[in-house]
Amino acid sequence: MKYCSHCSHPVEHIIPPGEDRPRFVCPSCGAIHYQNPHLIVGVLPVYGEKVLLCKRAIEPRKGLWTLPAGFMENNESSQQGALRETWEEARAKIASPQLYRFFDLPYISQVYLFYRGDVIDGVFEAGPESLEVRLFTESQIPWQELAFPVVKQMLEEYFEDRKTQKYPIRSSTIERLIS
Repeated sequence: MKYCSHCSHPVEHIIPPGEDRPRFVCPSCGAIHYQNPHLIVGVLPVYGEKVLLCKRAIEPRKGLWTLPAGFMENNESSQQGALRETWEEARAKIASPQLYRFFDLPYISQVYLFYRGDVIDGVFEAGPESLEVRLFTESQIPWQELAFPVVKQMLEEYFEDRKTQKYPIRSSTIERLIS
């Protein structure tokens, strides 16, 4: 951040009084600009024995497969955002969404929240951010073409959970990107 969003004056990166870490502070109007983690919300869409994946039409990781997900918007719940993203990317509506998985990624200041739910009537099609949308059984998943490590981990966990029909809410922290 270079300029104050309130008065356009150049900001300073200092520890303001009463704070314990550097923040962007405007010396002109006194505004403190807090930068907080972004919330990524999505769905693990299921239809029978298959999961619905989207081939990304946008960067990052264009052309690779992922679950429908994206940034949560203001004035929506995490579940509303996850369902919106699923509609935008896969034109699918989801029945009975249940919180399933969350990841803390402090190295990129993001938190991922995923719901698990059923694709209503098996209806879906590619939205504007997807090149293709397809249902996959576990053996059909293009494991080497998944866009993000969290998607691979979540799919592996889901197929294990499906064996017992128990779907605990899982959480983990990924401290850094694993090469």
